[in-house]
Amino acid sequence: MPERLIDLRSDTVTKPTPAMRRAMANADVGDDVLGDDPTVSRLEARVAEILGKQAALYMPSGTMTNQVALRTHTEAGDEILLHEQSHVYFYEGGAPAALSGCLLRLLGGERGQFTPETLAAALHPPGEINPHYCTQKLVVLENTHNRGGGSIWPMEHLQAVQRVARGAGLRMHLDGARLWNAAVATGIAESRWAEPFDTVSVCFSKGLGAPVGSALAGSSELMARARRFRKQFGGGMRQAGIIAAGALHALEHHRDRLADDHHHARRLAEGLAEIPGLAIDLARVETNILYVHTAGPAADFCARAQAVGVLILPTAERTFRAVTHLDVSADDIEHALSHLASLATGP
Repeated sequence: MPERLIDLRSDTVTKPTPAMRRAMANADVGDDVLGDDPTVSRLEARVAEILGKQAALYMPSGTMTNQVALRTHTEAGDEILLHEQSHVYFYEGGAPAALSGCLLRLLGGERGQFTPETLAAALHPPGEINPHYCTQKLVVLENTHNRGGGSIWPMEHLQAVQRVARGAGLRMHLDGARLWNAAVATGIAESRWAEPFDTVSVCFSKGLGAPVGSALAGSSELMARARRFRKQFGGGMRQAGIIAAGALHALEHHRDRLADDHHHARRLAEGLAEIPGLAIDLARVETNILYVHTAGPAADFCARAQAVGVLILPTAERTFRAVTHLDVSADDIEHALSHLASLATGP
């Protein structure tokens, strides 16, 4: 194994910074299940403030925040409408069925985004309740979209979808694990992105670099209901202020620097586009996630890349993913490109 490893598999691989470790070591703690961990309370209040919601709830993972949101909005037998490449569908272990007993109506569309027309076509006919149909309850969007290559929903597009959903009496949830990236890339505040939604989940352990945790935000009433399901799903934590302090530090100190990750992703994409045997659409590079197409099997290319010290993730037969993050510098990008160029297979 090479002495120097550059890990581009995901932005979840970051290590806590020294300042973050100090904040965690010195955190005030209590029993969060009993509601008296002061650091968790500060984190939840700050998240709610940033997102423009009444309340927030800290949880161990983004999967839990998403699934608690789904359960909060639905009852068994309800239908949830979402993109066919959504994290909620693709990467959360079948939890909507297992934990909420819900059906999923999968919607197509480019780069993780469906149109208002696609949503409208999937809705049951208006009028009297038909006992043959399940109850459609919730629309879920993901912004930025993981499998869409870190794509950002255009605001006007998102608002058009909102109008269709609200017109049908549906609630809305945002999987905003990387909402921080969307805000930095566009200059549009997180609260504006969050405004159309009843609930929003955000993650601290991806681009922000905290070791653990996500939060769900919404109205006080919804968060009171969500608290019950967090407990039911095993997410009630005790002296959680230790990890909440890392999340709070990340929230206050690491959001603006996401612009560096986007810059590094652009440089990486431009360099990869010049390597024979690799292909990437530079017009689709918006944030920190790249999907790159290979001339041969992606798994083989990723194995050879690992042998020279670059960790990338095969996601399809001829596609791999590379993600920039807090622990990847500009020098790391150049180093990675020089090694990946040595693996070129094209003419």
